[in-house]
Amino acid sequence: MEVDFDDVARAHERIKGEAHRTPVLTSATVDALTGATVFFKPENLQRMGAFKFRGAYNALSQLSPEQKRMGVVAFSSGNHAQAVALSGKLLGVPATIVMPTDAPQVKLAATRGYGAEVVSYDASNEDRQKIAEKLAAERGLTVIPPFDHPHILAGQGTAAKELIEDTGPLDILLVPCGGGGLLSGCAIAAKHLSPGCRVIGVEPAAGDDGLRSFRAGKLVSIGLPDTIADGARTMSLGKLTFALIRKHVDDFVTVTDAEILKWMFFLWERMKIVVEPTGMLAASALLEGKISAKGKRVGVVLSGGNVDLKWAASRLRA
Repeated sequence: MEVDFDDVARAHERIKGEAHRTPVLTSATVDALTGATVFFKPENLQRMGAFKFRGAYNALSQLSPEQKRMGVVAFSSGNHAQAVALSGKLLGVPATIVMPTDAPQVKLAATRGYGAEVVSYDASNEDRQKIAEKLAAERGLTVIPPFDHPHILAGQGTAAKELIEDTGPLDILLVPCGGGGLLSGCAIAAKHLSPGCRVIGVEPAAGDDGLRSFRAGKLVSIGLPDTIADGARTMSLGKLTFALIRKHVDDFVTVTDAEILKWMFFLWERMKIVVEPTGMLAASALLEGKISAKGKRVGVVLSGGNVDLKWAASRLRA
């Protein structure tokens, strides 16, 4: 199914009454370090702390009255879980979320706090999608996937739409990539609003399925990634997101966990914003010099801020 800028624009109209239009942040220190003019889109300041609210609300708001009454089921390590739970609460849609047993406690607590039922599974030997599909069949629920869905990725693309509307044309847009929903949606918006912009996806080095697929020209699956970027522990891009990435994205780069931690604490200290490891993927690539940015206008999506502070403190001491 093709998704275009009109879908992103309609999604923006649908969600703007509930989603925050997050600000654009700048840093003279970051500009000096990179030699670029950098514009951050801090989706850590979005409702429930991540961009995922955009797609979830867009998807749930388009369900039929019967689907809303019966409820939805989603599977997620945390941010999509919270987004579906909060969207369901706002729209009166019962939500069941399939979450791994090792999901960050802050994300688990928030998901339950929004009123969702949580069904736990062992990510090392159970398939979350199959569990969700079984629950859907048994209870008559609608499955809301985390990324490979036209309404989800159109909603995510509204982040880049806002950024470019607020900053003007960009030379480069750096976007975190897990399953590709945020990246594909943002790429659609960027190519429409700023046609000369190079869109670059950023993955954890231990979870580079997107880069491998991009290079090979076909979907490549990997084993479950072992990375602190829990929102990017995907084994493969989606069929829809991959098709859109091939059409609209220019390149991929990766960053290591050590690089993520280094720059995560840097942004915490210098910009006074709490960004989670997955949310730091794009910023880490820029600050680590993984791309040539000198003299460029660069947009950076900070995708989320739902981090366990006790865990972060333990990594700071390590």
